[in-house]
Amino acid sequence: MEIRSSNPAFRNGVLGRAGTIAGDGVMSLGGTIGKTFILLALVIASAIYTWTQVATRPGQIGFLITVGAIGGLVVALLTVFKPRFAPVTAPLYAVLEGLALGGISTIYNAQYRGLPVQAVMLTFAVFLTMLALYRFRVIRATERFRSVLLAAGMGLLLFYVANMIMGFFGMNMPLINSASPMGIGFSVVAAGIAAFFLILDFDLVEEGLAKGAPKHMEWYAGFSLLVTLVWLYLELIRLLGKLRRE
Repeated sequence: MEIRSSNPAFRNGVLGRAGTIAGDGVMSLGGTIGKTFILLALVIASAIYTWTQVATRPGQIGFLITVGAIGGLVVALLTVFKPRFAPVTAPLYAVLEGLALGGISTIYNAQYRGLPVQAVMLTFAVFLTMLALYRFRVIRATERFRSVLLAAGMGLLLFYVANMIMGFFGMNMPLINSASPMGIGFSVVAAGIAAFFLILDFDLVEEGLAKGAPKHMEWYAGFSLLVTLVWLYLELIRLLGKLRRE
């Protein structure tokens, strides 16, 4: 049973590698939705915890962001390569990402009051829009769509990696943080790529349900959606920050 997608969380036949667990059952839509809501609740709770630390321990914000970002990356990679661990690793990923997102959000909020709330609302508005476009088949996850989106996503990833490497030498890619028209355009494109990856998530969930994926893949599907939503939120809050500076 192999289902392919351009989303890194679903690539390389993840359902084929998922295996089965005795008594695990099969994936259901209700179960997938429930697991996704649990993960979102964990992210929100963890982010609120980081947010509250600003008043009492402002010096810990950088530490929490670092722990959340690095820990989240490690756990995410483990989840991708060992999907059967998703019932444990997906919630852990959500908590760690919440720490990072809470810290990043407090930094933006200190500069632009209310910006994180706007970014959250816009993220869910985009999510619902993409869900509607997928549900009514306005956008279909064709092979060409997957190929083009994968190429765009990989290009964006390489751009961010190059920026990170340059950061070790005190340099950076100006487009990422610039509030110039080109910098804003870059953020619009980056947010668009993240939004379209939601189509691949929806398509994979639908196909997983149709092919009777193992029950624990509900957690993996929720994890994949969460990865994309976190990415989308970060792109949108950066974009909104640029628009405030313009």
